[in-house]
Amino acid sequence: IKMACDSRFPDVDTDGSEKSEEMEIVVNVGGVRQVFYGDNLNQYPETRLAELVNCLSGGYDSIFSLCDDYDPGKREFYFDRDPDAFKCIIDVYYFGEIHMKKGICPICFKNEMEFWKVDLKFLDDCCKAHLSEKKEELEEIARRVQLILDDLGVDASESRWKRCQKCIWKFLEKPESSYPARVIAVLSFLFILISSVVMCVGTIPDLQVVDAEGNRMEHPTLDSIETACIGWFTMEYVLRLISSPNKLHFALSFMNIVDVLAILPFYVSLTLTHLGAKLMELSNVQQAVQALRIMRIARIFKLARHSSGLQTLTYALKRSFKELGLLLMYLAVGIFVFSALGYTMEQSHPETLFKSIPQSFWWAIITMTTVGYGDIYPKTTLGKLNAAISFLCGVIAIALPIHPIINNFVRYYNKQRVLETAAKHELELMELNSAEGKATGSRSELEDLSKEGKEGPFYSSRIKVSHSDTFIHLLSEEKHCRTRLQSCK
Repeated sequence: IKMACDSRFPDVDTDGSEKSEEMEIVVNVGGVRQVFYGDNLNQYPETRLAELVNCLSGGYDSIFSLCDDYDPGKREFYFDRDPDAFKCIIDVYYFGEIHMKKGICPICFKNEMEFWKVDLKFLDDCCKAHLSEKKEELEEIARRVQLILDDLGVDASESRWKRCQKCIWKFLEKPESSYPARVIAVLSFLFILISSVVMCVGTIPDLQVVDAEGNRMEHPTLDSIETACIGWFTMEYVLRLISSPNKLHFALSFMNIVDVLAILPFYVSLTLTHLGAKLMELSNVQQAVQALRIMRIARIFKLARHSSGLQTLTYALKRSFKELGLLLMYLAVGIFVFSALGYTMEQSHPETLFKSIPQSFWWAIITMTTVGYGDIYPKTTLGKLNAAISFLCGVIAIALPIHPIINNFVRYYNKQRVLETAAKHELELMELNSAEGKATGSRSELEDLSKEGKEGPFYSSRIKVSHSDTFIHLLSEEKHCRTRLQSCK
């Protein structure tokens, strides 16, 4: 890739500011030639192309500080850069803004802008959004890789209790870390299923028993199974809480709150059963226990901890609040309008089922959602026509926001799969780079490392350097100087 000044390129001296305004510069990047004039380039004097205007007066040191190579015969400047990105970047000299072409990597384009010394503020907002999204993806990949590296690395300076905490946390929170951890995850999943099944089966009258007072209660066997499941959930939660690196964040996490709601009713019911009778009437105790037992349905949400599909659905719904709000607004408007019309049209019938507009809300809801229980229905011709229009409008109102919600789900699901694959690929590259570094390392270097007692962390540290300096440049805090003829790719 080269940049060339044509034969009319004047000699620039200390008094050549006026000449630089009239100077014509021919830029050749990857065989694509572009002609610039000094007055255009000097609009942004801090850019690299503007600096080329006065570079000849500084000699070869000044020239090679800006370009990769220079041919004095042809007066050509050579740059080993991306020509497609360069075509976009030069728009700043003509239009004052830059648009990134489709198909160009946003991170590479950002590096190109930094090389040509063009500020990111000239990048259009739509392209900035794309760049921000790519940055977030790289940060997520780096976070996942760093978590894996932290699991692999062992810090000898940590106390035995800290190492034990980290081991328990890995054992319970990261099933992919080892085979026993996967077994524990499967057992936890089975306990959740068994507990949910027992809760449902316990409501079958044929499987219930009658106590001394004639009240029906769950079978003792089912009660024992549920007690065992609660014991497992309690032990699991306590161990995770003890081993958590950030206990406040752990306690306030949504899934951990669900765990507490799944466990707490059992102990509260147990307390009320044995101690509550002394403080309040027995009937009140039984009502409180029954209300708390209903809260056991919260344990089904524990499945989300072991299901990436449920987690993806939760995230998609969270990202679709706007669409869900539109859906509720459409339905609310339709319910109000059609219930009022239905009440008005049905008043002429002597046996009308529409007693009031608020009562008609229920009819409008089940009609617009196409459920149609049939407990309230119109009897007049106009009322039936109103009902037909209401359920047609309901189908349309429900269908309109569904497509964006599905798109959010598919987009997030595919993104998670891509990030998982990218993280695994990143680890493979780091392992390969680390292996090559070990193979080419000198014996003295290895001896020095062994003297310092760093045989264990050596692999991890080499991986981390490879990760931050070679693969994910965006997350590196260091500024790496480019050598001549070094490409951004």
